[in-house]
Amino acid sequence: MDSTKENQISPSKIMQIGMGFWASKTLLTAVNMELFTHLANSGLSGQKIQEKLGLNDRSLFDFLDTLVALGFLYRTGLKENAIYANTDDSDLFLDKNKPSYMGGILEMSNNRLYPFWNNLEDALKTGKPQNETKDDGKPLFQAIYANEDRLREFIHGMGGVQTGNFMKLAQDFDFSKYNTLCDIGGSGANLSIHIAKNNSHIKCMSFDLPPVGPIAKENVETLGLSDRIEVCSGDFFIDKLPNADVITMGNILHDWGSDDKLMLIKKAYDALPEGGAFIVIENIIDDERNKNAFGLMMSLNMAIETDQGFDFTAADFDQWAKEAGFSKTSVMPLTGPSSAVIAIK
Repeated sequence: MDSTKENQISPSKIMQIGMGFWASKTLLTAVNMELFTHLANSGLSGQKIQEKLGLNDRSLFDFLDTLVALGFLYRTGLKENAIYANTDDSDLFLDKNKPSYMGGILEMSNNRLYPFWNNLEDALKTGKPQNETKDDGKPLFQAIYANEDRLREFIHGMGGVQTGNFMKLAQDFDFSKYNTLCDIGGSGANLSIHIAKNNSHIKCMSFDLPPVGPIAKENVETLGLSDRIEVCSGDFFIDKLPNADVITMGNILHDWGSDDKLMLIKKAYDALPEGGAFIVIENIIDDERNKNAFGLMMSLNMAIETDQGFDFTAADFDQWAKEAGFSKTSVMPLTGPSSAVIAIK
C-alpha cells in the first residue's frame, strides 16, 4: 500500500460506528428519564437535575457533559457551577409536553428494541424474529396488543418516529383538490391530526384495530379535532378499506412480506376514486441501495421484529403500484432518511 495513502486512512469511522451504542444508550437513557422535559421551562443545575432524576453523585457530570458534547444540551459554567439547558432541537422534539414530541420511538427503542438487537446475528442466521415472539411464539402485534401499557408505548413510539414527516407532508403536499383522507393503520391518529390542523377543508379517518381506538380518540379529543377526525376500527387484512380521496399508510407496508404488500396496495387502489392519491410514508431505500443507511438498517429491524417484513426502494413501490393498477408514482422527500412515495389512480 502507498505510504501516503496509508497515512490518510483513519480508524475513526470504525470506532464511531462500532462504539455508537455508547452515544445511543446515553441519549435513550436521558429520554427515558424525561431529562429534556424537566429542562423545557428553564435551565437547571446539576444538583437540581440529580434531585429530579434520582441520580447518584458518581457519574452525574459525566452523564450531563456527554449530552453537551453530543449536542443535546447547552451548558454555562462547569460542574457544580454549571447550568444545563436544552438545545433547540432537544426542546422541540424531546419535551413530552409539546405536540412535536418524538421521544416515544426512543422510549420504545430503549425499553424494547435495544436488547432485541443484541440478537441480530441470530436473526441473520435463522431468518426468525428476535422480539417478544421468540419466547411465547405470538405474532408481533398480538404480543404488543395483549398488554395495554406496551400498546400505548408502541403507539406513542410510532407516532414519535413520524412526527417530522407528518408535519412536512401536511404542509408541503397539495391537498387542495381532495376532501377526504383515510389513514390506514392510523395508530394514535397522529397523521390525521397533522393533516387536519394544516388543511381545514379535509375530513380525516384514522383506521386501525379496535384496541387502538380509545388511544386515538383520546389524542383527537385532547386537540379538539373530533369534528374533523373520525376514528374507525377494523382489520385491513379482513375488511375493505374505507373509501376516501386520499389513502395514507405510515410505516405499514414494511411490516409485511411481498404478497401482503401487494394485497394492501390493491386494497388502497380499490378504495380510491379516479385521480385519488395513495401516499406511503417510509424510510424509502435509494434505488442503488448504497446511500440510505437508516432505511437499510430499518429493514434489518424488520427482520428482528417481523416474520417477513422488509423496507423497499421507490422502484420496488413503483412496480407493485403499477401491478395494482395505479397509473403513475412519484417520490416526495420528507425529513432525514424518510420519503413519501405517491401513487395516483
